[in-house]
Amino acid sequence: MRKSASEIAALLAVKTTATATVSAVTSTESADESSVVFAVDGATVKKALESKAGLILARLDSETDDPRVLKVRDPKFAFAVVAEALADPVVGELVHASASVDETARLGVGTRVGAGAVIEAGVSIGDGCSIGSRVTICAGATLGDRVVVQAGAVLGSTGFGYVRSSETGEYRLFPQQGRLVIENDVEIGANTTIDRGALGETRIGRGTKIDNLVHIAHNCVIGKNVVIAAQVGISGSCVIEDGVVMAGQVGLGDHVTIGPGVILGGASGVFPHKRLEGPGEMFMGVPAEPVKEYLKSLARVRRLK
Repeated sequence: MRKSASEIAALLAVKTTATATVSAVTSTESADESSVVFAVDGATVKKALESKAGLILARLDSETDDPRVLKVRDPKFAFAVVAEALADPVVGELVHASASVDETARLGVGTRVGAGAVIEAGVSIGDGCSIGSRVTICAGATLGDRVVVQAGAVLGSTGFGYVRSSETGEYRLFPQQGRLVIENDVEIGANTTIDRGALGETRIGRGTKIDNLVHIAHNCVIGKNVVIAAQVGISGSCVIEDGVVMAGQVGLGDHVTIGPGVILGGASGVFPHKRLEGPGEMFMGVPAEPVKEYLKSLARVRRLK
């Protein structure tokens, strides 16, 4: 989609005298007169100015008067905003012919369903969602607006909740009859699985982004704007509060609470019934501890060799 420099400037709430018409975001190396690029420091601004880019998104303190430069607070974030604005609209059928959508399911305006997807009875999906190929959304799940679900994900499946007989050792499935709620603007990666609640609900908060191959068990409550990288495993009844960042391969035992803004480093683990607090504080290791303490522990272990 083509837009003038003034339209891009208005989108970003800045002013410009540039006259370019742009149609795509690109790397600096491949930029031409129709391209938008971004620069985050003096070196990348210099490189961008030497390119043919039609518009350059740079920091507010950038020392250049080139009319192609739009000065913004966060060039990388602005670049993502512009990329979305320049994206060509998706055309074609909304629901692929090979998808299976139960007659009781509700699909919002502009929602697309890919090839081989299965949407079961009583599912509600909001407006402007994208449901990838071979996604399964199990009965009774609710998705908000602008939710993106990539290929192969399974949402609302039966949780792994069993009760064991103290007399015979036999296991029986504890009732898994709750529901799954996905709020607005959530994105879910390929082959990720999220279980429904047992008696209550599993909930994924607004704006949360979940990578590929993540598992979230029954009764978990994930807050707003949480980021969860690939291969994370979250056991049942965990609470992940707003703004948490979880790096790859993090593992949480059941009934764990992660406080708002906490960062969990890659491959760290949290034992059951633990609570981690401290906005912006990073935890690492197994069991996870504040990164300064983790590094001290690591140093002590190495001195034993």
